[in-house]
Amino acid sequence: MLVRIRAPEGQARITAEATDTLASLLAKIATALKYDPAKSFGLALDPKGDQRLPATPGAALGALGIKHGDLLFVHHAPGAPQSQPQPKSDKPLPAAFVKQDAVDDFLEKQPGTIKRGRDARFCKHGSSGMCEYCLPLQPYDAKYLEENKIKHMSFHAYLRQRMELSKTPPVTSPHFIPPLDTPDFKNFRMVDHIEFESPALIDNFLQFWRSTGVQRAGILYGRYEPYAEVPLGVKAVVSAIYEPLQDGGHDTIQLAMPDPSEETVDGVAASLGLVRVGVVYTDLTDDGTGKGTVVCKRHADSYFLSSAECIFASHFQAKYPMATKYSPTRTFGSRFVTCVISGNEEGGIDIFSYQFSNMCVAMAQDNIIEASTDPALMRVCESTDKQYVPEVFYKYKNEYNLMVQNAAKPTFPVEYLLVTVTHGFPSTPSPTFKSVGEFPTENRIGMGKARDMSALKQQLSGSRVLDALSDFHALLYVKEAGILDQSDFDLLTQAIRTQSEELVVQLAHRSSWQTLQMILQEISAAAAGAGGAGSSSGGPSAAPKACQYCTFVNPAGTDTCEMCGLPLDQ
Repeated sequence: MLVRIRAPEGQARITAEATDTLASLLAKIATALKYDPAKSFGLALDPKGDQRLPATPGAALGALGIKHGDLLFVHHAPGAPQSQPQPKSDKPLPAAFVKQDAVDDFLEKQPGTIKRGRDARFCKHGSSGMCEYCLPLQPYDAKYLEENKIKHMSFHAYLRQRMELSKTPPVTSPHFIPPLDTPDFKNFRMVDHIEFESPALIDNFLQFWRSTGVQRAGILYGRYEPYAEVPLGVKAVVSAIYEPLQDGGHDTIQLAMPDPSEETVDGVAASLGLVRVGVVYTDLTDDGTGKGTVVCKRHADSYFLSSAECIFASHFQAKYPMATKYSPTRTFGSRFVTCVISGNEEGGIDIFSYQFSNMCVAMAQDNIIEASTDPALMRVCESTDKQYVPEVFYKYKNEYNLMVQNAAKPTFPVEYLLVTVTHGFPSTPSPTFKSVGEFPTENRIGMGKARDMSALKQQLSGSRVLDALSDFHALLYVKEAGILDQSDFDLLTQAIRTQSEELVVQLAHRSSWQTLQMILQEISAAAAGAGGAGSSSGGPSAAPKACQYCTFVNPAGTDTCEMCGLPLDQ
């Protein structure tokens, strides 16, 4: 193939093969442009260098997406090119260099097959043999999924099925064609299970409704992990619930969108290794019996999620797409989940978790569907002189158990757009945040707990830093206070993640951390002055103790530092 090269020094045409390496192409370019052998340079897909090719000398040109007739640009910017440049044009990154979630990188390397033992009735071979009755099953085997009551196969099982049917070559092959070209969601789901790290997460979130009777919404932060209960399954593990600025009522919630603190909260979460995985909100009404039970509003005879909630959730799924190398656009669907806390048929408080189909998200983004006055029905918009709306059909079984097709004129049931997701709690909780104190949650106006330096001082009193600040809401307040610079805050979050006393000692000598200590110390002195000085008996009082590690001045009679938790000299 012929590759065109444009550089500040001139132009060149290089003959190469798709299997040639990037290193060999760079060598040919250096020769053609008469570069000094010691001179380093990089290549990009655009003149400004926004889409630089990763500096991987051994990568095949075909795997990098380079084909016959392509025009590449030489850049001499100092330093190594970015490993994951963000494209600013319509041309996506080469598939081999798309940054996926770690759980996707792990699962795509797994065999995924379902092992079966030797069948005593039909297997006639020895213990080391194998036949059709004990051959491992593929993760998308329909009979296995039905027997194990798995309604929807996992995304990676679906991906394996698509790749098997289309005989897709490896991503590194120059002949690789992404198999995910159709927004099809009817037989698989992006997330198979939601795991809340601790029941305390939900209890703290419900405190607002229990205290005020007002509905509440929150953003779920966590990570994705393999889910062993489903072949090649993925679960969203929820570590924290952030409550954005909002106005609520007894049957309404209005979020401030866009959230003014979104960038700050996402930054704190990222420093802790967490990402946004979903949204949760309450829809609870006390049934008036005084037994602590609630009204069951959502059931088969009413609705599970309303059409308005469907549009709301589709907005979030469109905003947080999943990165994948197996799609031509390098994104496919979304793992963002929607959880509703409402009453079940027994009158108890329960969690109901859903996702919406890719087709639903696409129709919502293109204004093809809109909310209906009947919450169980989705309305199809009418065509106008500015937008053509195609006809929408759906299928259902009639009274004769026959599958028939019906036109959505003008509505169709919302349930056709829903994908249910299971949820649960670990049998042995090991939460990311281990603080036993409850730092006031953000944006809870009227709850009687101020979110200020006094609350932070109380959170730190009598506890190690590692214990006291192992709290998402407390760390968010520390970041919003703006006292710690970014490097010191990163050191703090690293210490919390690794539970490292050594990092806490390092932090104690940082200037911005010492400034925070001085502020908290002044608060303690002010509180002591307000309460009176000296001993009630008139005798001499013991002297306060300064920590040799962090210099925090502790009240008399303490053996461990209230700030860093290390022992004090006697």
